Amino acid sequence: MTLPFACDMTAIPAAERGAHHALTRRLMTEALAELRELPDGLAFRFAADEYDALARFISRERLCCPFLRFTLELAPDQGPVWLRLTGAEGVKAFIRAELQLPSR
Repeated sequence: MTLPFACDMTAIPAAERGAHHALTRRLMTEALAELRELPDGLAFRFAADEYDALARFISRERLCCPFLRFTLELAPDQGPVWLRLTGAEGVKAFIRAELQLPSR
């Protein structure tokens, strides 16, 4: 069964939504070091010190977007952190639109 591409922001407690949106904006603008396209989604590279922020982002985002697969890869010796957001066909365009990322 394929879950529909629909974010349910009500899945995030109302008191936490504003902070989640602010964190998402900061991660996808100021903190993002690199963006790579994958066959089934997108990969985002961040500095090692963004780990805690990324863990907070994932813990909330997976509530409202249950159709996404979240993969976090931590390089050794405080190297970069890669966040991969993947899913079914069409998820790449959905992620770009939802996160207000530039189209290719």
